[in-house]
Amino acid sequence: MRKVGIVGAGQVGATLAQRVAESALAHVALVDVQEGMARGKALDIAQSLAFLSSPAEVEGGGDYSLLEGSSVVVVTAGFPRKPGMSRDDLIARNAEVVRDVVKRACDAAPRAVLVMVTNPLDAMSWLAWRVSGFERHRVLGMAGTLDCARFQYYAGRALGVPPSEIRCMIMGSHGDSMVVLPGYSQAGGIPLQRLLPREELDELAARARDGGAEIVSLLGSGSAFYAPSAAVFRLLKAMMEDEDSILPASVLLEGEMGIEGIFMGVPVVLGEGGWKRVVELDLDPEEREALTRSAEHIRGQIERLKENLRF
Repeated sequence: MRKVGIVGAGQVGATLAQRVAESALAHVALVDVQEGMARGKALDIAQSLAFLSSPAEVEGGGDYSLLEGSSVVVVTAGFPRKPGMSRDDLIARNAEVVRDVVKRACDAAPRAVLVMVTNPLDAMSWLAWRVSGFERHRVLGMAGTLDCARFQYYAGRALGVPPSEIRCMIMGSHGDSMVVLPGYSQAGGIPLQRLLPREELDELAARARDGGAEIVSLLGSGSAFYAPSAAVFRLLKAMMEDEDSILPASVLLEGEMGIEGIFMGVPVVLGEGGWKRVVELDLDPEEREALTRSAEHIRGQIERLKENLRF
């Protein structure tokens, strides 16, 4: 059985470790600057497997050598949002964390695929790519997968069907400028545009966009972790099992969709070794304009990173 490394033993990282171990997808190494927390959560998860059929091993600690041999390393380390904060507000605080974490993770697991979760997602994914020196197909960010889960939940409720019956595609930044594509969203093979009025679709898209902030506000302390960990698990499964599934992820674009030089959420084919190719979509003028605005927003984040870190 192969290994998945997770840096950050907070709510997202620990819940992801539990999902990976319980599903027997891989052995798990959980690393955190708070060594005792990582060891304790790993031990707790490992003991829980006594009631399951999973042979997965779970280990934790503060030593990055635990990541050695990992096929994929997931980075969740960083500061979470607080009520009233946007993902953009985290750029300066999380940049130094990500730069240090990625360097140490790549030294320990130089052949791994990097999956970024730390916000602001697209900018931190770009930073991870620069620091790692990995070729672009081995670095991706958990972007539209989580946004799709939220949109599918709200669309399912609106239609009175299980969210798993909904299929959607969301592009752009993992943030306020994400782009929901109703024309590529359906329920049971029927386009959502034929099932719901445009005004309601726009409302559902807004709820999905603000889904994370709503949870932060309700919790009062901390941020979402069940849905984010499920979204990362879906990406891991596609890669570890070489599914060649089409899922949205934030990747470095080199001219695809007419965009270059930034990480942004687009549909990609995921399989062994990372993402294989971008699936380019035919967008209408309104969608194309929205995607361009989203790209410029991300480009601004990356410029701020370059200034702060003197790249």
